Amino acid sequence: MTEHTFDLVVLGGGSGGYATAIRATELGRSVAVIEKDRVGGTCLHRGCIPTKALLHTAEVADHVRSAAGVGVTASLEGIDATAVTAYREGIVAKKYAGLLGLLKARGITVVEGEGRLLADRGVAVGDDVYRGADVVLATGSYSRTLPGLEIGGRVLTSEGALALDVVPERVIVLGGGVIGVEFASVWRSFGAEVTIVEALDRLVPNEDIALSKGLERAFRKRGIGQKLGVRYASVSQTDAAVSLTLEDGTVLEADYLLVAVGRGPATDGLGFDEAGVARERGFVTVDERLQTSAAHIWAVGDIVRGLQLAHRSFQQGIFVAEQIAGLSPVAVPEASIPRITYSSPEVASVGLTEAQARELHGEGVQTYEYNLAGNAKSEIIGTAGLVKVVRTESGPIVGVHLIGDRVGELITEGQLAVGWEAHPEDLAPLIHAHPTQSEALGEAFLALAGKPLHAL
Repeated sequence: MTEHTFDLVVLGGGSGGYATAIRATELGRSVAVIEKDRVGGTCLHRGCIPTKALLHTAEVADHVRSAAGVGVTASLEGIDATAVTAYREGIVAKKYAGLLGLLKARGITVVEGEGRLLADRGVAVGDDVYRGADVVLATGSYSRTLPGLEIGGRVLTSEGALALDVVPERVIVLGGGVIGVEFASVWRSFGAEVTIVEALDRLVPNEDIALSKGLERAFRKRGIGQKLGVRYASVSQTDAAVSLTLEDGTVLEADYLLVAVGRGPATDGLGFDEAGVARERGFVTVDERLQTSAAHIWAVGDIVRGLQLAHRSFQQGIFVAEQIAGLSPVAVPEASIPRITYSSPEVASVGLTEAQARELHGEGVQTYEYNLAGNAKSEIIGTAGLVKVVRTESGPIVGVHLIGDRVGELITEGQLAVGWEAHPEDLAPLIHAHPTQSEALGEAFLALAGKPLHAL
């Protein structure tokens, strides 16, 4: 057995793992990253990047369909699934090559193989042991399913959906959260008949109810079917189709069933328990500094309970690298992390929903909704939607919520407002360029400051 010693060993090379490694090398540490698949993890290879490439293809298809409305003569002849796959894989390949080059330039040792945590801050990979003064766990997540619902054949997870080499005619999406509505949006743009089944009573149920209702209206207008507030009972499939029976007796049939019921922490069988790393329902338990129950062992990303987002993983990786280096970094609260669902229309939010704000602050909460119908740029690009801002009475902004095409590009301003505890009166004097969709945020800030311009 050969032993290798580093200042820091990172188990997992996804978003959180490689961010930790890069920041640690900037701070003078020697680092090894152990990855059983390919660095970049789920986000780069099977999640964020490839799905957003599909969503861009879907957007182009929708623009071609509506081209006559803006005076462009065009027609959509169809979706070439093989060409779409080549486009998607090309994007991923470029980003992967860039990441490999970056890690090499930083002097980071990348170890290919499945690692297992040892009790003495070591990670075993085959016959080798990589030992660090500190170890960071960043093993990511996997697609969940439901009891009695087996994946295979025409029953897919998001990974299987990405691998499809055809455009299905009919699809059922089980789960109305981020992953479910994004795939539903893509497939509908590609021409499929789509039905979403969600056990809770609304789509994207973690968002403010105004965004949920807005997305439901938009999806109905697009012809996306919705069965809300009902659970699945059973699934059966043949070589040609899949059938989903709901608890209310409804039977739905389609070419494929996408199971999009969330992601679980990938922590089983990796030696965590034996090494003294405590877990709860699979998630690694950490303190407010992301320290696990074992000394000098830290955890970041999807294995830490909370928002499972790549940019959260980045932030946590940077935080831990700086914490290990003794820099005393400032932790970013979960509520200040922006969230985006890249469907058509997009949903973007940061901070507290109105319901959460009222639960925390009582009735001393003010909200304002600005309809994108009053925004010239939104009218030009043909999107409906709204901006909703939540503040405490005479106090700071605690939540920003948006729905509409391209609004994900606006959420950073919302994060600044929430993160800096800005009052609408602080933001009202700031100028938003005209015509831009950012003016809709400006209008909401103006209204809450008591001096609306384009709103009554």
